[in-house]
Formats: sequence, structure tokens, C-alpha cells
Amino acid sequence: MTNPINEYKCDNCGWRKRADANPDSIIARLWRWHTTWCPMWKVYQKTLAESEQNNIPTHMNGTVQ
Repeated sequence: MTNPINEYKCDNCGWRKRADANPDSIIARLWRWHTTWCPMWKVYQKTLAESEQNNIPTHMNGTVQ
């Protein structure tokens, strides 16, 4: 089974890398604006959150006392 996160190019996006490298640049401002409406970014973020939830040990998520 493939990792669904690998299906998204958001992680390796050149615009994102430039925005991260220089957060005060116009590229960073465009990137942040882009993430407010990009449907692929929203799915990518949802997938990240789900994978993080799945990686939490059971003793930390309240199921084991």
C-alpha cells in the first residue's frame, strides 16, 4: 500500500520551498494566499492530520489507562 501523502506534490513544491526559505518575500505571500483556496492543499493537510493521528501511541490518545 502506498503512502497517500506521497501522491501530493505539495511536500516538494518549489514555491513552497522558496516561501519557507524566505517567509517575508512576495512568493511567500502568494503561497499563503494560494493555500487558502487550493483544494489539493486542503486534502494534503487533511491527509497529514490523519496520518499524525494514526501515529499517536495508544497510551497517549486516552484509549489505554
